[in-house]
Amino acid sequence: MNKSVKPLRLASAPITKPHANAEERMYHDVYDAIMEHRLPPRTKLTEQVLCQIYDTARHTVRKVLIRLETEGLVELEANRGAFIASPTSAEAKDMFELRNIIEHATLEKVAHNATAKQLAALRKCVDEERAAYLSGDRPRWIRLSAQFHLELAELTDNAMLVEVLRKLVSRTTLLIAKVDAPGQNACSFDEHESVLVALENGDAALAQKQMAHHLHNCEERILPDQSANFDLRAALGKPG
Repeated sequence: MNKSVKPLRLASAPITKPHANAEERMYHDVYDAIMEHRLPPRTKLTEQVLCQIYDTARHTVRKVLIRLETEGLVELEANRGAFIASPTSAEAKDMFELRNIIEHATLEKVAHNATAKQLAALRKCVDEERAAYLSGDRPRWIRLSAQFHLELAELTDNAMLVEVLRKLVSRTTLLIAKVDAPGQNACSFDEHESVLVALENGDAALAQKQMAHHLHNCEERILPDQSANFDLRAALGKPG
């Protein structure tokens, strides 16, 4: 394989530019707030408030909400509105089981085909993830933690696999518990490091074992649903 690893954004759309229209700005603001846990599961996304925040029409808001629903991040409920997705415990178990299957196959292919340059790019991702966590930059840490899995998938040259995993990673990221204590469950970069070392040694079986252990730990980090009131403006960085 000759393709080098490219930095991935978890969403399929391009990164927002300063001149982006209201639809793109809203999409990326909400997406980032979800991925960074500023909008927890079951937070209601009120159309009227979003219209006011982005000075746009209701049909634009609905387009964004449908787009997020397609990606598994928002749930649209008849006569109730839009809510940040909240997969059930049974669904979460199914998602992690599917991730195990997909990432097991991914590592088999990557272990035999990845170049030294591609593995070096993965190591940079892990190093940046560690640095973000240790510096207290939680939003960047969360994003880089998810990105590691997508960069591995990208190395398979299988676009459908990448898209399936992208949705699974985004949706399971909603459920990862907020763990702040260093050296405990939060240190996913140590687990990523173990997978990467196995790949660097060309040991597919060990990489798969380490990934299965990592995903099991991720599943254990899931918290029960919690109800709370959230300020949508504040979460999106748009104070009134």
